[in-house]
Amino acid sequence: MQNNESVSLPEDFRGLHIHFVGIKGTGMAALVEILFHKGAIITGSDVSERFYTDEVLEKLGLHALPFGAENITDDIQYVIYSSAYKLDKNPDLIEAVRRGVPCLLYTQALGAYSERAYSCGVCGVHGKTSTTGLVGTILKEIDLPSQVLAGSVINSFGGTCTYTSPMVASAGGPSTPLRDQSIFVAETCEYQRHFMSFCPQKIILTSVEPDHEDYYPTYEDIRQAFIDYICKLPQGGEVIYCADDKGACDTVGLVGEKRPDIVMIPYGASVSSHGLTGGSDYAVTFGKVENERNTFTLALFEGKGDFALSMPGRHEVLDAAAAVALVCRLLVTAGKNPLDYYENIKRGLLNFSGGKRRSEMVGRFTNKNGADVIVLDDYGHHPTAVKTTLEGYREFYKGRKIIVDFMSHTYSRTQALLPEFAKCFTAADQVILHKIYSSARENPADFDITGRTLYEAVLATGQKNVHYYEEILDAADFAKAELEKPLGPEYPDGYLFITMGAGDNWKLGKKILENK
Repeated sequence: MQNNESVSLPEDFRGLHIHFVGIKGTGMAALVEILFHKGAIITGSDVSERFYTDEVLEKLGLHALPFGAENITDDIQYVIYSSAYKLDKNPDLIEAVRRGVPCLLYTQALGAYSERAYSCGVCGVHGKTSTTGLVGTILKEIDLPSQVLAGSVINSFGGTCTYTSPMVASAGGPSTPLRDQSIFVAETCEYQRHFMSFCPQKIILTSVEPDHEDYYPTYEDIRQAFIDYICKLPQGGEVIYCADDKGACDTVGLVGEKRPDIVMIPYGASVSSHGLTGGSDYAVTFGKVENERNTFTLALFEGKGDFALSMPGRHEVLDAAAAVALVCRLLVTAGKNPLDYYENIKRGLLNFSGGKRRSEMVGRFTNKNGADVIVLDDYGHHPTAVKTTLEGYREFYKGRKIIVDFMSHTYSRTQALLPEFAKCFTAADQVILHKIYSSARENPADFDITGRTLYEAVLATGQKNVHYYEEILDAADFAKAELEKPLGPEYPDGYLFITMGAGDNWKLGKKILENK
């Protein structure tokens, strides 16, 4: 078996033939984009089912091949593969190992790439993708050479997973740490400690709480992973953390005991209670929510004016604050004054319109009674994310009746967090639930819980208007009928229908739009 721990990537990618196994994975497709634009020759393989990343690949003139040993040709110099595939199971990888072609996991390849830049990692149980997308959208307005890799297609990146600055000029004067390096910002994942391959100079930490119970049985286990990741920062490195998140505060407190040299920079509404080295520059004051705009202020820019987002939810404001904090710290590192960039930052925030499966508006129509119906899709699959996202919708879309269709992802998560899941839908007017969307890494027979268990737990909280359909599309007629009902005066703006979760219940929203 090949020891891929010692495999790295060359400095120059021009003309380098790299084959990607599992090329349709979001992170994989994003890395493909980066290396393609660096001059690499790319091929890749995956399943035949169409994913949204197919569009990303097709923009580059690439198409996924079926898995097969014949994909590994004589001219392939490196193979990068998704953790979903094994060196001794996948036919492409078996052949690559037989030929002695160097093979790297996606996380190893990302880590190797991060060594070549001034790299910043975005991590946390919630908000990674939105925060990374916000960073990239702001950096589009800033005169710093940068690349940003997100875990989804980001609308403001032009429908891709990555943003690369067209600038090639030096980031700062002769004495700045960024003089000879471009900035690389990437979403980094905690699952199976994947982010430990990344080499960060700065880190955003959005949240820490129990998740991925199949790998992290306890809160202490997942917290330790984040501690170890933050401790990868160099001497004087910076962690920008959410002061409103108990787990994030807990984590950085323990980091501080081990690494007092790391600069702790809090952001959020609770910053004033944190007398740490980063000061209170990124204290958030929530403003008005009106005309489908979320306004807020940051202490650093006091007197300059408000910022605004066209995305719902206070959680999105916190993600925006994290993104602004990172961009400002990068400007400082480059020898620039963040206050000179207020208008650029403001413009970047307003330009952010989410990403694929992140509060994504997938359609809109007028029903037979003349009511406006918005159909959204969101990837929220942890009870905290579901709760905060729905509360955000309730505040943002005040005059709409909210119907959420939720499909829980993984038996282990549903079982471990059942009480939290049962109470996370209170901001919705109606709830539709389904069977659990399983993971390939678990056996449903090992669990007593089912989707109906969750349904009964929600009912037991006293929440009304909860409905259960085992299969997704079995709910189509019911959902369509609900969206055709006349609305009372408490809902002057119409309906908001949301498919939510990491499963494939997005198909229900698509079906509703087809049959509108």
